[in-house]
Amino acid sequence: MKKAQNNDRMAKLGWGEKLGFGVGDLGFNFYWTTIASFLAAFYTDVFGISAAAAGTMLFVTRIVDAFTDPMMGAIADRTKTRMGKFRPYLIFAGVPMAAAAVLTFTTPDLDETGKIIWAYVTYSMLMLLYTVLSTPYSALSGVMTARSQERTTLISIRFLFAFTGGALINKYTLPLVAYFGSGDDIKGWQLTMLLYGTLATLIFFITFITTRERISPPPRQKTSPVEDIKDLIGNKPWVILFALAMIIMMTFTMRAGSSYYYFHYYVERPDLLPNYLFWQMFAYAGGALLAPVMTKFIDKAKLLMLLMSTVGVLSILFYFVPKDMIWAMFTLNILISLALGPKSPLTWSMYADTADYNEWRNGRRATAMTFSAATFAQKLGGSLGSAGMLWVLAAIGYAANQAQSGASQTGIALLQTAVPGGFALIAVFVLRYYKLTGSQLEKIQSDLKARSEKSPGDAAEA
Repeated sequence: MKKAQNNDRMAKLGWGEKLGFGVGDLGFNFYWTTIASFLAAFYTDVFGISAAAAGTMLFVTRIVDAFTDPMMGAIADRTKTRMGKFRPYLIFAGVPMAAAAVLTFTTPDLDETGKIIWAYVTYSMLMLLYTVLSTPYSALSGVMTARSQERTTLISIRFLFAFTGGALINKYTLPLVAYFGSGDDIKGWQLTMLLYGTLATLIFFITFITTRERISPPPRQKTSPVEDIKDLIGNKPWVILFALAMIIMMTFTMRAGSSYYYFHYYVERPDLLPNYLFWQMFAYAGGALLAPVMTKFIDKAKLLMLLMSTVGVLSILFYFVPKDMIWAMFTLNILISLALGPKSPLTWSMYADTADYNEWRNGRRATAMTFSAATFAQKLGGSLGSAGMLWVLAAIGYAANQAQSGASQTGIALLQTAVPGGFALIAVFVLRYYKLTGSQLEKIQSDLKARSEKSPGDAAEA
Protein backbone atom coordinates (compact mmCIF):
# COMPACT_ATOMS: atom_id res chain seq x y z
CA MET A 1 0.00 0.00 0.00
CA LYS A 2 1.22 3.49 -0.85
CA LYS A 3 2.15 5.87 1.92
CA ALA A 4 1.62 9.60 1.84
CA GLN A 5 4.66 11.34 0.34
CA ASN A 6 4.97 15.08 0.71
CA ASN A 7 7.35 15.96 -2.10
CA ASP A 8 7.17 17.43 -5.57
CA ARG A 9 4.04 19.50 -5.07
CA MET A 10 4.19 20.36 -8.76
CA ALA A 11 4.17 16.68 -9.78
CA LYS A 12 2.77 15.47 -13.09
CA LEU A 13 0.50 12.54 -12.34
CA GLY A 14 0.63 9.22 -14.15
CA TRP A 15 -2.46 7.78 -15.76
CA GLY A 16 -2.70 4.98 -13.21
CA GLU A 17 -3.01 7.46 -10.39
CA LYS A 18 -5.40 9.71 -12.31
CA LEU A 19 -7.67 6.79 -13.16
CA GLY A 20 -7.40 5.38 -9.64
CA PHE A 21 -8.55 8.67 -8.16
CA GLY A 22 -11.21 9.25 -10.81
CA VAL A 23 -12.89 5.87 -10.45
CA GLY A 24 -13.63 6.74 -6.81
CA ASP A 25 -16.44 9.04 -7.88
CA LEU A 26 -18.07 6.15 -9.72
CA GLY A 27 -18.39 4.57 -6.27
CA PHE A 28 -19.99 7.70 -4.84
CA ASN A 29 -22.44 7.90 -7.73
CA PHE A 30 -23.92 4.53 -6.89
CA TYR A 31 -25.41 6.57 -4.04
CA TRP A 32 -25.53 10.18 -5.27
CA THR A 33 -27.17 9.49 -8.65
CA THR A 34 -29.66 7.08 -7.14
CA ILE A 35 -30.59 9.66 -4.50
CA ALA A 36 -30.80 12.55 -6.97
CA SER A 37 -32.81 10.70 -9.61
CA PHE A 38 -34.97 8.27 -7.66
CA LEU A 39 -35.16 8.93 -3.91
CA ALA A 40 -38.01 11.45 -4.08
CA ALA A 41 -40.04 9.13 -6.32
CA PHE A 42 -39.16 6.15 -4.08
CA TYR A 43 -40.51 7.95 -1.02
CA THR A 44 -43.76 9.06 -2.68
CA ASP A 45 -44.54 6.09 -4.96
CA VAL A 46 -42.98 3.04 -3.20
CA PHE A 47 -42.20 3.87 0.43
CA GLY A 48 -45.62 5.51 0.76
CA ILE A 49 -45.32 8.96 2.34
CA SER A 50 -46.72 12.24 1.02
CA ALA A 51 -44.76 14.61 -1.18
CA ALA A 52 -44.95 17.32 1.48
CA ALA A 53 -43.65 15.00 4.22
CA ALA A 54 -40.88 13.72 1.96
CA GLY A 55 -39.87 17.27 1.01
CA THR A 56 -39.67 18.40 4.62
CA MET A 57 -37.70 15.30 5.61
CA LEU A 58 -35.16 15.81 2.82
CA PHE A 59 -34.79 19.48 3.69
CA VAL A 60 -34.36 18.99 7.45
CA THR A 61 -31.98 16.04 7.22
CA ARG A 62 -29.85 17.68 4.53
CA ILE A 63 -29.61 20.93 6.52
CA VAL A 64 -28.52 19.05 9.65
CA ASP A 65 -26.15 16.89 7.61
CA ALA A 66 -24.65 19.87 5.83
CA PHE A 67 -23.29 21.17 9.14
CA THR A 68 -21.33 17.93 9.58
CA ASP A 69 -19.22 18.70 6.52
CA PRO A 70 -17.06 21.42 8.15
CA MET A 71 -16.73 19.17 11.22
CA MET A 72 -15.49 16.32 9.04
CA GLY A 73 -13.16 18.71 7.23
CA ALA A 74 -11.62 19.76 10.54
CA ILE A 75 -11.20 16.11 11.58
CA ALA A 76 -9.64 15.09 8.25
CA ASP A 77 -7.23 18.04 8.23
CA ARG A 78 -5.98 16.95 11.65
CA THR A 79 -5.74 13.24 10.86
CA LYS A 80 -2.17 11.90 10.90
CA THR A 81 -1.38 8.36 9.78
CA ARG A 82 1.42 6.74 7.83
CA MET A 83 -1.09 6.38 4.98
CA GLY A 84 -1.85 10.12 4.90
CA LYS A 85 -4.65 12.38 6.08
CA PHE A 86 -7.40 11.53 3.64
CA ARG A 87 -6.86 8.11 2.06
CA PRO A 88 -7.55 5.95 5.17
CA TYR A 89 -11.20 6.98 5.30
CA LEU A 90 -11.77 5.28 1.94
CA ILE A 91 -11.26 1.84 3.46
CA PHE A 92 -12.90 2.31 6.85
CA ALA A 93 -16.28 3.86 6.00
CA GLY A 94 -17.28 1.95 2.83
CA VAL A 95 -19.11 -0.99 4.44
CA PRO A 96 -21.10 1.10 6.96
CA MET A 97 -22.24 3.41 4.15
CA ALA A 98 -23.39 0.44 2.07
CA ALA A 99 -25.43 -0.83 5.02
CA ALA A 100 -27.02 2.60 5.55
CA ALA A 101 -27.97 2.76 1.86
CA VAL A 102 -29.78 -0.60 2.03
CA LEU A 103 -31.69 0.54 5.13
CA THR A 104 -32.63 3.86 3.50
CA PHE A 105 -34.21 2.01 0.57
CA THR A 106 -35.97 -0.50 2.85
CA THR A 107 -39.72 -0.09 3.39
CA PRO A 108 -40.72 -1.23 6.90
CA ASP A 109 -44.19 -2.45 7.78
CA LEU A 110 -45.15 0.68 9.75
CA ASP A 111 -47.81 3.37 9.67
CA GLU A 112 -47.02 6.71 8.01
CA THR A 113 -45.61 8.25 11.20
CA GLY A 114 -43.36 5.25 11.75
CA LYS A 115 -42.21 5.38 8.15
CA ILE A 116 -41.38 9.08 8.42
CA ILE A 117 -39.27 8.40 11.53
CA TRP A 118 -37.56 5.52 9.72
CA ALA A 119 -36.84 7.81 6.75
CA TYR A 120 -35.36 10.52 8.98
CA VAL A 121 -33.06 8.10 10.82
CA THR A 122 -31.84 5.99 7.90
CA TYR A 123 -31.35 8.85 5.45
CA SER A 124 -29.48 10.85 8.10
CA MET A 125 -27.19 7.87 8.69
CA LEU A 126 -26.54 7.53 4.97
CA MET A 127 -25.70 11.21 4.53
CA LEU A 128 -23.46 11.28 7.61
CA LEU A 129 -21.43 8.34 6.33
CA TYR A 130 -21.38 9.88 2.86
CA THR A 131 -19.75 12.94 4.46
CA VAL A 132 -17.18 10.80 6.28
CA LEU A 133 -16.12 9.31 2.94
CA SER A 134 -16.65 12.09 0.44
CA THR A 135 -14.97 14.94 2.32
CA PRO A 136 -11.53 13.27 2.49
CA TYR A 137 -11.94 11.99 -1.08
CA SER A 138 -12.62 15.47 -2.44
CA ALA A 139 -9.75 16.94 -0.40
CA LEU A 140 -7.41 14.29 -1.80
CA SER A 141 -7.43 16.01 -5.20
CA GLY A 142 -6.01 19.13 -3.53
CA VAL A 143 -2.92 17.36 -2.16
CA MET A 144 -1.96 15.09 -5.05
CA THR A 145 -0.50 17.94 -7.15
CA ALA A 146 -0.48 21.74 -7.18
CA ARG A 147 -0.38 22.10 -10.98
CA SER A 148 -3.58 23.90 -11.99
CA GLN A 149 -3.92 22.17 -15.37
CA GLU A 150 -3.10 18.77 -13.82
CA ARG A 151 -5.83 19.37 -11.26
CA THR A 152 -8.32 20.23 -13.96
CA THR A 153 -7.40 17.03 -15.84
CA LEU A 154 -7.52 14.95 -12.64
CA ILE A 155 -10.92 16.24 -11.64
CA SER A 156 -12.22 15.98 -15.22
CA ILE A 157 -11.36 12.28 -15.12
CA ARG A 158 -13.13 12.06 -11.78
CA PHE A 159 -16.31 13.48 -13.23
CA LEU A 160 -15.98 11.47 -16.42
CA PHE A 161 -16.28 8.39 -14.20
CA ALA A 162 -19.00 10.06 -12.13
CA PHE A 163 -21.20 10.98 -15.08
CA THR A 164 -20.56 7.80 -17.06
CA GLY A 165 -21.40 5.77 -13.99
CA GLY A 166 -24.40 7.99 -13.39
CA ALA A 167 -25.58 7.34 -16.94
CA LEU A 168 -25.47 3.59 -16.37
CA ILE A 169 -27.14 3.91 -12.97
CA ASN A 170 -29.93 6.05 -14.41
CA LYS A 171 -30.49 3.60 -17.25
CA TYR A 172 -30.36 0.35 -15.31
CA THR A 173 -31.61 1.13 -11.78
CA LEU A 174 -35.32 0.75 -12.52
CA PRO A 175 -34.75 -2.39 -14.65
CA LEU A 176 -32.64 -3.83 -11.80
CA VAL A 177 -35.40 -3.05 -9.30
CA ALA A 178 -37.87 -4.85 -11.57
CA TYR A 179 -35.47 -7.80 -12.06
CA PHE A 180 -34.61 -8.31 -8.39
CA GLY A 181 -38.13 -7.60 -7.20
CA SER A 182 -40.05 -9.65 -9.78
CA GLY A 183 -43.04 -7.37 -9.27
CA ASP A 184 -42.17 -6.47 -5.66
CA ASP A 185 -40.56 -3.01 -5.82
CA ILE A 186 -39.87 -3.01 -2.06
CA LYS A 187 -37.65 -6.08 -2.37
CA GLY A 188 -36.21 -4.85 -5.67
CA TRP A 189 -34.94 -1.59 -4.16
CA GLN A 190 -33.32 -3.40 -1.23
CA LEU A 191 -31.38 -5.81 -3.42
CA THR A 192 -30.42 -3.14 -5.94
CA MET A 193 -28.87 -1.02 -3.19
CA LEU A 194 -27.09 -4.07 -1.77
CA LEU A 195 -25.46 -4.57 -5.17
CA TYR A 196 -24.55 -0.88 -5.48
CA GLY A 197 -23.09 -0.75 -1.96
CA THR A 198 -20.89 -3.79 -2.57
CA LEU A 199 -19.52 -2.37 -5.82
CA ALA A 200 -18.91 1.05 -4.25
CA THR A 201 -16.96 -0.44 -1.34
CA LEU A 202 -14.63 -2.30 -3.74
CA ILE A 203 -14.08 0.85 -5.81
CA PHE A 204 -13.11 2.92 -2.75
CA PHE A 205 -10.41 0.36 -1.97
CA ILE A 206 -9.02 0.72 -5.50
CA THR A 207 -8.77 4.49 -5.04
CA PHE A 208 -7.00 3.99 -1.72
CA ILE A 209 -4.25 1.78 -3.14
CA THR A 210 -3.56 3.80 -6.31
CA THR A 211 -3.21 7.38 -5.00
CA ARG A 212 -0.60 9.42 -3.09
CA GLU A 213 -0.67 12.58 -0.97
CA ARG A 214 2.14 15.04 -1.76
CA ILE A 215 1.14 18.37 -0.22
CA SER A 216 0.89 19.01 3.51
CA PRO A 217 0.29 22.13 5.60
CA PRO A 218 3.30 24.23 6.68
CA PRO A 219 5.17 22.11 9.29
CA ARG A 220 4.70 24.55 12.17
CA GLN A 221 1.04 25.27 11.41
CA LYS A 222 -1.18 25.06 14.47
CA THR A 223 -4.75 26.21 13.96
CA SER A 224 -8.17 25.52 15.37
CA PRO A 225 -11.28 24.69 13.33
CA VAL A 226 -12.60 28.15 14.23
CA GLU A 227 -9.53 29.74 12.65
CA ASP A 228 -9.99 27.56 9.57
CA ILE A 229 -13.57 28.78 9.20
CA LYS A 230 -12.50 32.41 9.69
CA ASP A 231 -9.91 31.93 6.93
CA LEU A 232 -12.61 30.62 4.59
CA ILE A 233 -15.00 33.46 5.35
CA GLY A 234 -12.20 35.91 4.57
CA ASN A 235 -11.32 34.04 1.36
CA LYS A 236 -13.42 35.95 -1.21
CA PRO A 237 -12.85 33.53 -4.15
CA TRP A 238 -14.00 30.65 -1.94
CA VAL A 239 -17.09 32.57 -0.74
CA ILE A 240 -18.10 33.14 -4.36
CA LEU A 241 -17.63 29.45 -5.15
CA PHE A 242 -19.70 28.55 -2.08
CA ALA A 243 -22.66 30.56 -3.39
CA LEU A 244 -22.09 29.22 -6.90
CA ALA A 245 -22.10 25.58 -5.77
CA MET A 246 -25.38 26.03 -3.91
CA ILE A 247 -27.09 27.66 -6.88
CA ILE A 248 -25.84 25.24 -9.53
CA MET A 249 -26.67 22.21 -7.38
CA MET A 250 -30.28 23.40 -7.34
CA THR A 251 -30.13 23.30 -11.15
CA PHE A 252 -28.77 19.73 -11.17
CA THR A 253 -31.11 18.44 -8.46
CA MET A 254 -34.30 19.84 -9.94
CA ARG A 255 -33.46 18.50 -13.40
CA ALA A 256 -32.68 15.03 -12.06
CA GLY A 257 -35.44 14.75 -9.46
CA SER A 258 -38.27 16.07 -11.64
CA SER A 259 -37.44 13.81 -14.62
CA TYR A 260 -39.37 10.91 -13.10
CA TYR A 261 -42.50 13.03 -12.68
CA TYR A 262 -42.02 14.73 -16.05
CA PHE A 263 -42.12 11.48 -18.02
CA HIS A 264 -44.63 9.67 -15.83
CA TYR A 265 -47.21 12.42 -15.50
CA TYR A 266 -46.53 15.13 -18.11
CA VAL A 267 -45.24 13.29 -21.18
CA GLU A 268 -47.01 10.10 -19.98
CA ARG A 269 -44.21 7.96 -21.41
CA PRO A 270 -42.40 6.45 -18.39
CA ASP A 271 -40.68 3.99 -20.72
CA LEU A 272 -38.56 6.89 -22.03
CA LEU A 273 -37.12 7.83 -18.63
CA PRO A 274 -34.15 5.38 -18.46
CA ASN A 275 -32.86 6.45 -21.88
CA TYR A 276 -33.51 10.13 -21.15
CA LEU A 277 -31.46 9.95 -17.94
CA PHE A 278 -28.81 7.76 -19.59
CA TRP A 279 -28.15 10.31 -22.34
CA GLN A 280 -28.29 13.13 -19.81
CA MET A 281 -25.46 11.59 -17.80
CA PHE A 282 -23.59 10.55 -20.92
CA ALA A 283 -23.65 14.19 -22.05
CA TYR A 284 -22.49 15.31 -18.59
CA ALA A 285 -19.53 12.95 -19.01
CA GLY A 286 -18.75 14.34 -22.47
CA GLY A 287 -18.81 17.86 -21.09
CA ALA A 288 -16.51 16.90 -18.21
CA LEU A 289 -14.07 15.30 -20.64
CA LEU A 290 -13.92 18.52 -22.67
CA ALA A 291 -13.18 20.73 -19.65
CA PRO A 292 -9.34 20.44 -19.67
CA VAL A 293 -9.30 21.07 -23.43
CA MET A 294 -11.41 24.19 -23.16
CA THR A 295 -9.40 25.62 -20.24
CA LYS A 296 -6.33 25.71 -22.47
CA PHE A 297 -8.03 28.48 -24.45
CA ILE A 298 -10.33 30.24 -21.98
CA ASP A 299 -10.14 31.05 -18.28
CA LYS A 300 -12.15 28.76 -15.99
CA ALA A 301 -14.44 31.47 -14.60
CA LYS A 302 -15.20 32.95 -18.02
CA LEU A 303 -15.84 29.49 -19.41
CA LEU A 304 -18.32 28.77 -16.61
CA MET A 305 -20.17 32.02 -17.33
CA LEU A 306 -20.52 31.07 -20.99
CA LEU A 307 -21.67 27.54 -20.18
CA MET A 308 -24.23 28.53 -17.53
CA SER A 309 -25.65 31.19 -19.86
CA THR A 310 -26.16 28.44 -22.44
CA VAL A 311 -27.86 26.22 -19.84
CA GLY A 312 -30.21 29.02 -18.82
CA VAL A 313 -31.32 29.93 -22.35
CA LEU A 314 -31.78 26.33 -23.54
CA SER A 315 -33.67 25.33 -20.37
CA ILE A 316 -36.18 28.14 -20.83
CA LEU A 317 -36.65 27.12 -24.49
CA PHE A 318 -37.24 23.54 -23.30
CA TYR A 319 -40.44 24.61 -21.52
CA PHE A 320 -42.10 25.40 -24.87
CA VAL A 321 -41.47 21.93 -26.36
CA PRO A 322 -44.81 20.13 -26.93
CA LYS A 323 -45.21 16.93 -24.94
CA ASP A 324 -45.33 14.80 -28.10
CA MET A 325 -42.07 16.23 -29.56
CA ILE A 326 -39.81 13.60 -27.98
CA TRP A 327 -36.82 14.20 -30.28
CA ALA A 328 -36.70 17.88 -29.22
CA MET A 329 -36.78 16.92 -25.52
CA PHE A 330 -33.87 14.52 -25.93
CA THR A 331 -31.89 16.96 -28.10
CA LEU A 332 -32.27 19.89 -25.70
CA ASN A 333 -31.56 17.66 -22.71
CA ILE A 334 -28.30 16.50 -24.29
CA LEU A 335 -27.22 20.05 -25.20
CA ILE A 336 -28.03 21.38 -21.72
CA SER A 337 -26.18 18.47 -20.12
CA LEU A 338 -23.13 18.99 -22.35
CA ALA A 339 -23.00 22.60 -21.15
CA LEU A 340 -23.45 21.57 -17.49
CA GLY A 341 -20.88 18.75 -17.66
CA PRO A 342 -17.71 20.90 -17.35
CA LYS A 343 -19.11 22.69 -14.28
CA SER A 344 -18.03 20.00 -11.81
CA PRO A 345 -14.37 19.59 -12.86
CA LEU A 346 -14.01 23.35 -13.24
CA THR A 347 -15.43 24.29 -9.83
CA TRP A 348 -13.66 21.52 -7.91
CA SER A 349 -10.37 22.55 -9.53
CA MET A 350 -11.14 26.12 -8.50
CA TYR A 351 -11.71 24.98 -4.89
CA ALA A 352 -8.20 23.53 -4.85
CA ASP A 353 -6.95 26.89 -6.14
CA THR A 354 -8.70 28.67 -3.27
CA ALA A 355 -6.96 26.36 -0.77
CA ASP A 356 -3.63 27.42 -2.29
CA TYR A 357 -4.75 31.05 -2.16
CA ASN A 358 -5.52 30.71 1.55
CA GLU A 359 -2.07 29.21 2.24
CA TRP A 360 -0.39 31.95 0.19
CA ARG A 361 -2.38 34.74 1.87
CA ASN A 362 -2.46 33.53 5.49
CA GLY A 363 0.38 31.00 5.77
CA ARG A 364 -2.15 28.35 6.76
CA ARG A 365 -3.63 25.43 4.81
CA ALA A 366 -6.91 23.62 5.51
CA THR A 367 -7.54 21.53 2.40
CA ALA A 368 -10.28 19.28 3.77
CA MET A 369 -12.06 22.22 5.40
CA THR A 370 -12.03 24.04 2.06
CA PHE A 371 -13.62 21.09 0.26
CA SER A 372 -15.97 20.11 3.09
CA ALA A 373 -17.44 23.57 3.29
CA ALA A 374 -17.90 23.39 -0.49
CA THR A 375 -19.76 20.10 -0.01
CA PHE A 376 -21.85 21.92 2.60
CA ALA A 377 -22.91 24.36 -0.13
CA GLN A 378 -23.74 21.53 -2.52
CA LYS A 379 -25.82 19.69 0.06
CA LEU A 380 -27.60 22.90 0.98
CA GLY A 381 -28.38 23.51 -2.69
CA GLY A 382 -29.38 19.89 -3.16
CA SER A 383 -31.70 19.98 -0.16
CA LEU A 384 -33.33 23.19 -1.34
CA GLY A 385 -33.71 21.74 -4.84
CA SER A 386 -35.23 18.42 -3.73
CA ALA A 387 -37.39 19.85 -0.99
CA GLY A 388 -38.52 22.79 -3.13
CA MET A 389 -39.51 20.41 -5.92
CA LEU A 390 -41.56 18.23 -3.56
CA TRP A 391 -43.17 21.23 -1.87
CA VAL A 392 -44.18 22.60 -5.26
CA LEU A 393 -45.64 19.21 -6.20
CA ALA A 394 -47.64 19.18 -2.97
CA ALA A 395 -48.84 22.76 -3.55
CA ILE A 396 -50.06 22.04 -7.08
CA GLY A 397 -52.01 18.98 -5.97
CA TYR A 398 -49.71 16.10 -6.94
CA ALA A 399 -51.17 12.68 -6.06
CA ALA A 400 -48.93 9.61 -6.42
CA ASN A 401 -49.77 7.03 -9.09
CA GLN A 402 -52.71 9.03 -10.47
CA ALA A 403 -53.40 11.21 -13.50
CA GLN A 404 -52.45 14.82 -12.72
CA SER A 405 -54.49 18.00 -13.15
CA GLY A 406 -53.56 20.64 -15.72
CA ALA A 407 -51.98 22.90 -13.06
CA SER A 408 -49.98 19.97 -11.71
CA GLN A 409 -48.72 19.08 -15.20
CA THR A 410 -47.65 22.68 -15.84
CA GLY A 411 -45.78 22.77 -12.54
CA ILE A 412 -43.99 19.51 -13.33
CA ALA A 413 -42.94 20.85 -16.75
CA LEU A 414 -41.56 24.06 -15.18
CA LEU A 415 -39.57 22.07 -12.60
CA GLN A 416 -37.86 20.13 -15.40
CA THR A 417 -37.15 23.11 -17.66
CA ALA A 418 -37.45 26.84 -16.93
CA VAL A 419 -36.93 26.78 -13.16
CA PRO A 420 -33.48 25.12 -13.33
CA GLY A 421 -32.69 27.48 -16.21
CA GLY A 422 -33.43 30.46 -13.99
CA PHE A 423 -30.98 29.23 -11.36
CA ALA A 424 -28.33 28.78 -14.06
CA LEU A 425 -28.69 32.43 -15.05
CA ILE A 426 -28.35 33.51 -11.40
CA ALA A 427 -25.05 31.55 -11.33
CA VAL A 428 -23.77 33.67 -14.24
CA PHE A 429 -24.34 36.81 -12.19
CA VAL A 430 -22.44 35.38 -9.19
CA LEU A 431 -19.47 34.36 -11.36
CA ARG A 432 -18.86 37.99 -12.38
CA TYR A 433 -17.18 38.53 -9.01
CA TYR A 434 -14.66 35.65 -9.15
CA LYS A 435 -11.17 37.05 -9.79
CA LEU A 436 -8.70 34.23 -8.88
CA THR A 437 -7.45 33.56 -12.42
CA GLY A 438 -4.48 33.55 -14.81
CA SER A 439 -1.35 35.37 -13.73
CA GLN A 440 -2.42 35.57 -10.09
CA LEU A 441 -2.63 31.77 -9.88
CA GLU A 442 0.82 31.45 -11.47
CA LYS A 443 2.29 33.84 -8.91
CA ILE A 444 0.66 31.97 -6.03
CA GLN A 445 2.11 28.63 -7.13
CA SER A 446 5.54 30.14 -7.73
CA ASP A 447 5.58 31.72 -4.26
CA LEU A 448 4.35 28.57 -2.52
CA LYS A 449 6.94 26.44 -4.30
CA ALA A 450 9.69 28.86 -3.21
CA ARG A 451 8.47 28.73 0.40
CA SER A 452 8.43 24.94 0.32
CA GLU A 453 12.01 24.77 -0.96
CA LYS A 454 13.14 27.08 1.85
CA SER A 455 11.44 24.94 4.50
CA PRO A 456 12.73 21.34 4.52
CA GLY A 457 10.17 20.52 7.21
CA ASP A 458 7.49 20.69 4.53
CA ALA A 459 8.59 17.25 3.45
CA ALA A 460 7.38 15.75 6.69
CA GLU A 461 4.64 13.20 6.38
CA ALA A 462 1.05 14.35 6.67
